[in-house]
Amino acid sequence: MNIYVFLGPPGVGKGSLSKLCVEKLGWQQLSTGNLCRMHIANQTDIGKKIDFIIKSGKLVPDDVITEMVSDWLIKNYDSNRTIILDGFPRTVIQAKAIDDLLKEKFPGSKINVVKLIIPEKTVISRLTSRLICGNSKCQAVYSTMTKALAPKDINVCDKCSCKLIKRQDDNEQSIKERLAVYNEHENELLKYYSKNQKILDLNVEKNLDEVFEDFKKLINLK
Repeated sequence: MNIYVFLGPPGVGKGSLSKLCVEKLGWQQLSTGNLCRMHIANQTDIGKKIDFIIKSGKLVPDDVITEMVSDWLIKNYDSNRTIILDGFPRTVIQAKAIDDLLKEKFPGSKINVVKLIIPEKTVISRLTSRLICGNSKCQAVYSTMTKALAPKDINVCDKCSCKLIKRQDDNEQSIKERLAVYNEHENELLKYYSKNQKILDLNVEKNLDEVFEDFKKLINLK
């Protein structure tokens, strides 16, 4: 199993780049955010557990997130398709847990780490301009910053025609707080992974097509 871990703060464009890799390269994407919402919407055992934790005002613990990701990997394993981990791991505990799973269930698997680089001010601009589909089973993401990422009709999802909404925490103060927490965890992850491999740096302050082409060059993919 060949796995790419995309590291970068919220709003850096992990989901958009992952989507292109799925569409153009035939890869698989595991977005922990989307996976959490899907489990909650479908009221699975994991979903009920996550929903209760979130409604209690607590952070979802590492073991619950790892359980969800492990379950997905086991059910969706395909030796011929590369997998992107979008939003996972977020902590060293999660990274070690998934390494243990791969050694046990999928020996010979390789994790490649790509750090998506962008200035913090750009992340803030992107997130304050972000809209998401209000349909929990869709969760498509749009932006009011650029025409390329804007919906065809104002505040209406292109995919399912549901109303677009703005996340309550997509305001500048909340974003800065989230970034501070993220950066702390990312630094620890980079230390962990850099012990055994070279971290690949990708500048994502470009339009998406250019970023995708740079990514292919970075991993020597024609």
